[in-house]
Amino acid sequence: MNATTASTTALMVNQSDCPEVEVPVPLFFTIGVVGLAENFLVVVAVICNRNLHSPMYCFICSLAAFNTIASLAKTWENLMLVFAGVGQLDQRGSSETKLDDVMDSLLCMSFVGSIFSFMAIAVDRYITIFHALRYHNIMTMRRTAAILGVIWTTCGVLAMLMVRFFDTIFIMTCFIIFFLISLVLIGCLYVYMFMLARIHARRIAALPTSGSGRGRWRRQRWRGGTMRGALTLTILFGAFVVCWAPFFLHLIIIMVCPLNPYCECYRSLFQLHVVLLMSHALIDPAIYAFRSAELRHTFRKMLLCSDWR
Repeated sequence: MNATTASTTALMVNQSDCPEVEVPVPLFFTIGVVGLAENFLVVVAVICNRNLHSPMYCFICSLAAFNTIASLAKTWENLMLVFAGVGQLDQRGSSETKLDDVMDSLLCMSFVGSIFSFMAIAVDRYITIFHALRYHNIMTMRRTAAILGVIWTTCGVLAMLMVRFFDTIFIMTCFIIFFLISLVLIGCLYVYMFMLARIHARRIAALPTSGSGRGRWRRQRWRGGTMRGALTLTILFGAFVVCWAPFFLHLIIIMVCPLNPYCECYRSLFQLHVVLLMSHALIDPAIYAFRSAELRHTFRKMLLCSDWR
């Protein structure tokens, strides 16, 4: 990646008492391959199980697809580095440079797509909680497909343009700004959503309980299901922030203090930041399986080669 090149250059220029932490290449391969398999399994599960054909799971499938692309790109990039290390590839060759640009474009696409997918899921949860009666009229599958089409087209075009026509500093600046703005927007939406949910829960609890308790039980069940979905989204986004934030702090340090020896001590952990970044693709499917009984059931049927429909 271009960010990797910039980091390596900075480390070569600036010397300090903090040696660069190196991660074994097999660990990169293991994380990449396992993340690729897990997210591909999520995509197949959502496509094949009709019970999962809902807007939220479509957005989750999109997020898993972007994670699959990221794992594939990073695994292929590590494979190229191994071949270059044994003299089988010329890192400055024209075909190798073009292939590296493709890998960088896929990584940029997966990052931007993950952010857009989180935003789409957050909006979907908001509509589910506060516009439940009109949800199926607002979030139709046709509109969901249109939203996904816009997300994938926008991410693909942005990734190709950024890698092809802009330099490394500009790309890093755009990524940092986009990351911070996304954190603020999604964070504000979460706070607003949970504040309204709390008020809404108090109003439901204050409703009269005359007659049978079936109506009250249904309201409590609906509120529990929608809030469970919102909590799942919060866990997913929290895992995203934890895994990606150290990498973006690394980019900020490269731009702000490239020659500072104290900053270099943090930059020496770059490979650990990449491992954490790649681990995000491992964590998300585990969260899906832990929070969704339907997905667990589908995974079990798929692994046992049974009919899950």
